Order: sequence, then C-alpha cells, then structure tokens
Amino acid sequence: MTPERKYSEAAQKKVGKVMHEFKEGQLKSSSGQKITNRKQAIAIGISEAREAGLKVPKLKKAKKD
Repeated sequence: MTPERKYSEAAQKKVGKVMHEFKEGQLKSSSGQKITNRKQAIAIGISEAREAGLKVPKLKKAKKD
C-alpha cells in the first residue's frame, strides 16, 4: 500500500475477506458470474467497504488534456 493512500483497518479487512473469497473461487458478481480478474475482485472489495461507510480514499478523477 502506498503511503499517500489511507485505508482504515476495517476497510483493509473487508478487502482481505473479499480477496480470500476470490482465491477460494467463491466470489461472484451481482449478475451471478464467477469473478476471475484480480483487479475486479479488489474493486468489489473497495466498493463494499465504501458502501459500509468505512474510510477509503476518494476515486481519482480523469485528467483533462
């Protein structure tokens, strides 16, 4: 984890739990399909932590050229 991003301990545990489900092959998307992409699994964990009201960094905005 980079020092400029601050995740709460509870948020880290939430993402860790989701990653454990991913590694066990039990993580499914909202449509019911099995998640096979590691980045997508992390995004789901962060999203769940954000929905639970845990401290998670804000989304980065796209740069305008």
